[in-house]
Amino acid sequence: MRTKGVLPLTIEETSIKKTGLGFRRSRNLALFAKQFSVMLHAGLPLIQCLSVLIEQQENAGFRTTLIEVRGGLESGSSFAEALQKHPKVFDTYFIQMIAAGEAGGFLDLVLQRLSDYIQRSARIRRKAISASAYPIVVAAVALVTVSLTLLWVVPVFVSLFEQMEAPLPLLTQGVIGVSRWTQRLWIPILLMVLLGVLGFKSLQKNAEGQLAVDRVLLRMPLFGGILKKIAVARFSLTLATLLKSGVPLIQGLEITAACSGSCVFENALATVRKEVMNGRTLAEPMEEAEVFPPLVTRMVAVGEQAGELDQMLEHLSTFYEEESESTVDQLMTVLEPSLVLVLGILVGGIVLSMYLPIFTLVGHFAH
Repeated sequence: MRTKGVLPLTIEETSIKKTGLGFRRSRNLALFAKQFSVMLHAGLPLIQCLSVLIEQQENAGFRTTLIEVRGGLESGSSFAEALQKHPKVFDTYFIQMIAAGEAGGFLDLVLQRLSDYIQRSARIRRKAISASAYPIVVAAVALVTVSLTLLWVVPVFVSLFEQMEAPLPLLTQGVIGVSRWTQRLWIPILLMVLLGVLGFKSLQKNAEGQLAVDRVLLRMPLFGGILKKIAVARFSLTLATLLKSGVPLIQGLEITAACSGSCVFENALATVRKEVMNGRTLAEPMEEAEVFPPLVTRMVAVGEQAGELDQMLEHLSTFYEEESESTVDQLMTVLEPSLVLVLGILVGGIVLSMYLPIFTLVGHFAH
């Protein structure tokens, strides 16, 4: 500030988070890697690239992180070592890729691959979320709508029917019975739902519980197949990118297991890694793990024999990514109207049951 001739009147410390990319983490990180790769390829020094990116960075937390990374470089640390001090922003996969790029002298190429990987991985993750979130949201809307109707709308009609002393159809009697049962037990039902949600969350915090949940999810009809394809696509993409960037297979399997997003695949890959360390090929323990489709193990075996494992894994990731997208799109095409139809039948049935006695009474008056 002195060199610029600026005299500060007051200086206050701001409350800026030192880590975190905000809500759009994947997008920001992919853009960072892409821009970094372009500048390095153009021949700019590493610290100068960081300085340019710091000036252009709009996210305050990420800007602070990059300033600290630049400080680490200026103090003599390698790029990977400087990134390693910020695990909340740069995960193990990102750091290992950078370390491989630094060691091999192709950091710009690694950053380009990282950018592509982050974008594709985010797209796969969005497909997984869309496959599971939509049915949950529609089911929740249906539950809330039906519950509110039974608790507040149906009792209004019940009081009206009591005043009219009109004969009630069987459908109307059934809905009124469900409404009265709901009014008496809505508090215990709500408590059971809350306890179920809390129990599910606590189960996910436990390693064995999360493993059990993942096993159930992978065995679910329709959704289990989609989640398995997504997990295979993520595994293939991660390991292929690591191998192309010069990371050894053993180390690549360890990183891939940590990035798999599924405890079932993580445990399977940990076992596969141990077998590979003992001298076996990759395809054999993968087949014994019984979580990878036969196509994957056969393609991996061919890739190992041909010496093109990274290329074969890249083809697998593309294939299963397209398969998962296609399956999700087909499922949503059938699921969306089906769920809306079920919701319409539930609400429409309740409304019809309330108006049937009125129609019957009007018919009697007409005669």
